[in-house]
Amino acid sequence: MNTAILEEEKIRFKKQKKKTLSLVGKAISDYHMIQENDRIMLAISGGKDSLFMLYILKIFQKKAPFHFDIFAYTLDQGQPGYSSKELEEYYKEMEIEYYIEHEDTYSVVIDKIEEGKTYCSLCSRLRRGILYSEADRLKANKIALGHHADDAIETLFLNLFYSGRMAAISPKMKSDDNKHTVIRPLILLEENDIAYMADKLELPIMPCNLCNNQENLQRQRIKKWISEENKINPVMKTSLKSALKKLEPRHLWDSGKNNFEELPHPKP
Repeated sequence: MNTAILEEEKIRFKKQKKKTLSLVGKAISDYHMIQENDRIMLAISGGKDSLFMLYILKIFQKKAPFHFDIFAYTLDQGQPGYSSKELEEYYKEMEIEYYIEHEDTYSVVIDKIEEGKTYCSLCSRLRRGILYSEADRLKANKIALGHHADDAIETLFLNLFYSGRMAAISPKMKSDDNKHTVIRPLILLEENDIAYMADKLELPIMPCNLCNNQENLQRQRIKKWISEENKINPVMKTSLKSALKKLEPRHLWDSGKNNFEELPHPKP
């Protein structure tokens, strides 16, 4: 690779880093994600998204005008061939407090889910329950997850097409047990930007051997469809992200949000 290409790549990386820092900062500010003296559990699966979340929040921790603590928490779910050694080395390199705990949810999912059915739903519920109880044990008041804008958009369409609900992924919300606040600092980032940064940073990515081995998942079909539509309409994702901020209940059919009975009945 010649010098000109190397220099061009350095400039691109610098711009992407600045862009991601800006968008994560905006998300943290707009949705009031982090306050002084928070102790935040970073749920690190080993995928590119959660590992990049750790990288970027370490930067914010240094720049923030107030004190807050973060620590990495990884759940070894008993997947065949899983090894946390490389991840542990990375945590030490990052000089971060970390915990790697083992809980065999893999066997439970394989046992309970019929062959050909989606593993993700049960796997996520089991993992989420463990995260909540571990956050209690480790005195964390917030749990940070690595979901990004593409996750939110895909979830929106999955709920529309398969669940009959208009729901996506919230930047900040109460946990199911109402004891913790769940935050998603990467919610304004698109997956391609994260993938680029993760590659250039050489993050020790560990793909999921459970979900990634399943073909024809609903989410994969939705992801492919969005990708194809985005080629035709390049502003599609920008428009969808804007729409997630601009719900107009009076144009929907929800009787809980609209009291249709009390709407005026003008005389003909």
